[in-house]
Amino acid sequence: MPRPYERLIAWQEAYKLCLAIYRQTTEFPSYERFALANQMRRAASSVALNIAEGNMKRSKKEKMHYLEIALGSLEELHAACRLALDLSYVTAKYFQLVDDKIQRTSFILTRLRASMQPSSNSSI
Repeated sequence: MPRPYERLIAWQEAYKLCLAIYRQTTEFPSYERFALANQMRRAASSVALNIAEGNMKRSKKEKMHYLEIALGSLEELHAACRLALDLSYVTAKYFQLVDDKIQRTSFILTRLRASMQPSSNSSI
């Protein structure tokens, strides 16, 4: 039986992204193991973990807070991936693949967050 967060498309996409980052960073130079590779892994895992944690919060405000953290981690991951590209740790093709995954995850997260906001059509 899947956990409630595992049913969220946002979490599923974030988890796939996280796995891709973990796999790619194993190929970084050994001197980057505790530097950029570690930072990228922490940012990628933060996205999926914050979606999972936020999903179990009771209030919409708390849920939205965790989604905000996940979105921030996505941007951090994107910046780290750009750095990895510029340092030639990843190829342009790989960067584009990850960029697409980050954009997709960000779009889904943004839509999920928007669905939690009060409707502007509410009566007075």
